[in-house]
Amino acid sequence: MNGIAQQLSEVLKRGWWRVVLRGLAAIALGLLAFVRPDIALAALVYAFGIYALLDGGLAAWTAIEGRKLSEYWWVLLLAGLAGIGAGILTFIYPDMTALVLLFYVAAFAIVRGALEIAAGIRLRKEIEGEWMLVLAGLVSVAFGVVLMARPGPGMQALLYLLGGFAVVYGILLLVLAFKARSFVRRAAPA
Repeated sequence: MNGIAQQLSEVLKRGWWRVVLRGLAAIALGLLAFVRPDIALAALVYAFGIYALLDGGLAAWTAIEGRKLSEYWWVLLLAGLAGIGAGILTFIYPDMTALVLLFYVAAFAIVRGALEIAAGIRLRKEIEGEWMLVLAGLVSVAFGVVLMARPGPGMQALLYLLGGFAVVYGILLLVLAFKARSFVRRAAPA
């Protein structure tokens, strides 16, 4: 295992439970979108803001904790800061139009997905299940591109797209987290 990939895999192994929290937060957001399709724009704005802050904060925390383990910890930190920034902007401007929210969500998904793809590629030969991180990143980028290409369908379509994306993304993160947890258990002395 090369040094960079070993460092990144150590960060993931030690922070697996934060990946679980990120996955659960994404699934909760997705279920909210499906259970309450009549949700008001303000509620969607705040739900996304809370999710982005939580997800970004957990990613930044994982990066900072792993800064001594990997010289590339800053990549995950940037992803976390992107989420925190998206969350803060959401709360500063809650009365944004649906179109602006569409582009916020799309940009967040594309940036976050690209960074996850990069991390997954770095880990491809070092851990099992790294393809799930790449797949989660691809789903995120595809979601963002679709939103930017077709903003016309409106908030109802965004609600269902966001719900579907969040559930799939959350499930992929949960699978990745439990794979990372199993590495910790196998590596632990008996």
